[in-house]
Amino acid sequence: MGIWGQSGQLLLRNWRNLVSRSCHLTPFQSLPCGWPVEEMWQKGLLDFAWSPPPGWQGRAAAASHACHLPQEQCPHVVLLKAESIHKQDDEKFFTTGQKELYLEACKLMGVVPVSYFIRNMEESYVNLNHHGLGPRGTKAIAIALVSNMAVTKLELEDNCIMEEGVLSLVEMLQENYYLQEMNISNNHLGLEGARIISDFFERNSSSIWSLELSAINVGLTSLDLSWNNFHTRGAVALCNGLRGNVTLTKLDLSMNGFGNEVALALGEVLRLNRCLVYLDIGGNDIGNEGASKISKGLESNESLRVLKLFLNPINMDGAILLILAIKRNPKSRMEELDISNVLVSEQFMKTLDGVYAVHPQLDVVFKAVQGLSPKKTIFLLTNPMKLIQSYADQHKITIVDFFKSLNPTGTMKMSVDEFQKVMIEQNKVPLNQYQVREVIKKLDEKTGMVNFRSAQAPRRSPFSARGPGWADFLEHDEAIATSLV
Repeated sequence: MGIWGQSGQLLLRNWRNLVSRSCHLTPFQSLPCGWPVEEMWQKGLLDFAWSPPPGWQGRAAAASHACHLPQEQCPHVVLLKAESIHKQDDEKFFTTGQKELYLEACKLMGVVPVSYFIRNMEESYVNLNHHGLGPRGTKAIAIALVSNMAVTKLELEDNCIMEEGVLSLVEMLQENYYLQEMNISNNHLGLEGARIISDFFERNSSSIWSLELSAINVGLTSLDLSWNNFHTRGAVALCNGLRGNVTLTKLDLSMNGFGNEVALALGEVLRLNRCLVYLDIGGNDIGNEGASKISKGLESNESLRVLKLFLNPINMDGAILLILAIKRNPKSRMEELDISNVLVSEQFMKTLDGVYAVHPQLDVVFKAVQGLSPKKTIFLLTNPMKLIQSYADQHKITIVDFFKSLNPTGTMKMSVDEFQKVMIEQNKVPLNQYQVREVIKKLDEKTGMVNFRSAQAPRRSPFSARGPGWADFLEHDEAIATSLV
């Protein structure tokens, strides 16, 4: 029975105790497959005689089928639809008793309870990185999270959870649709761990959308699997599960030593997956051969926005294959391609300008341009705020007025994506992609929005504790450009 068995009895007994202290049925989604429900009912671990609160639909026949009991023995069983789970009071009530359940699970597993988890199990974010949980400690955490509606982001980096621990986690995820982000990086998962995760992805690829989940989250959307020693076979197993997965939008597979052999499978993932938005495969020994295979997937992918290939042995030839694949895909939504260890040429820059003409939202991050003359280098590095300030002075307006004139709504804020697009397309102050990136850095609120008020910051003393002002930035960047001549 995997994580369940005796642990499942603990959980169900906890549910029963909670309901006994309440005037209404505690909401839950379903009973996991494989639980000895009939035996538990006979032993008094379950009580199917609860009366439903007003407005909740009783389904005795369905319950009878699920529990293998005569319908007349469970006339008031309520199987909840997800739409019923919407009140904060219900969620707060449901997490009551979680501490007792976790403590019982720790006794069962023979591990010491983590006090931080007990204090924070009703918070949305739980950070258990570097806690030395091991497989059994992870299993106790998983048991407590099965019925938890509060935690949406869970950090478990560097806990040596291994394949037994990841099995507990994915079985928990079959029942918990509230947990959205999970970090299990640096946990020695290896080939077997990769296979377990792949099986989880494949199960979710076809069934999860058929559930009635209109009022709750649909499941895990972000997963960090970096530094887990998957290597070739483990990575291929993961890719097999990812091709049709429909829930995961952000995936970090960096530092796993894939090699070029896995790039073909990654290309297939990008060709078939319609949900993944962010993929980090940095530091995986992928060269030009692998870049060629990945580019095949980029030619037809319509969902990916960020692809990180930093710290892979790709040179300019591989980089050209990647950017041309994006150019050939009119439906590409790519916004960032990170090849920031690659040195490029002036010819590459000309090719990239053609790609930007088709996809102005794209930002390709590379190391540097080789062989540029000092004048061209200065042009690339000319401070964009200085150019905008010069334009504003000539037209007797402020920098803020300039930015607001580019915003269709005329407000002080704009999404980073929209701002980047209009800054590339506007012709009042022609800027290249790199200069636009610098403007965004200085206006970005780190919330996906730029705030034009940031351009109003007054000039401050270099010795101010609040740091440099706009004028200091201008002088600093001008000095850098001048030094290159």
